[in-house]
Amino acid sequence: MSKPALLVADDHPLFRTAVLHVLHERLPQFSTLEAASAATLGSMLQQHPEIELVLLDLSMPGARGFSALLHVRGEYPEVPVVVISSNDHPRVIRRAQQFGAAGFIPKSAPAEAMGEAIATVLEGGSWFAPMAAERSEADAELAARLAQLTPQQFRVLLCLADGLLNKQIAAELGLAENTVKVHVTAILKKLACYSRTQAAVLVKSLEPESGP
Repeated sequence: MSKPALLVADDHPLFRTAVLHVLHERLPQFSTLEAASAATLGSMLQQHPEIELVLLDLSMPGARGFSALLHVRGEYPEVPVVVISSNDHPRVIRRAQQFGAAGFIPKSAPAEAMGEAIATVLEGGSWFAPMAAERSEADAELAARLAQLTPQQFRVLLCLADGLLNKQIAAELGLAENTVKVHVTAILKKLACYSRTQAAVLVKSLEPESGP
């Protein structure tokens, strides 16, 4: 049986190395895996059922803000995700929590806090700094709407947000053009959007704000 694993998804090699060092020191009972893009993150989760937790940076190639978090939570609901980000604005932390993260670690956090946060989440707890920012009903509603999408529909939605045509989406995802058409219709209906542009704007709203 494979050793349980922790997956570090971040596109900065130096930061990944630092996190892996913390994991090896504090959680030696786990093996570690790395991903530097949203695509690699997806294939890693597919190939390694032994993954028990994902440490996820929000800004990775192929991810749009919280899209990777929503994708992992939708496709692998049993795998907790801890967001690790340099953007620790209270609203970003709160949105991460509302979109299904089990914890949030600022990149500036000391190794000790990082180790403690990960251990807490692995034990079934959660790890968030106390926040003054209030829960947003709009975010809660958006998360609920996006949760209705199948993993394949979510991939099609991200392609839509990049402005791709059905033909291009079909080529990108290896689908028949007619299948893409069916997915787009279902996506617009589930998200209560009347156009592809409106759906793209919805995805844009997943991008975290920068600055305080």
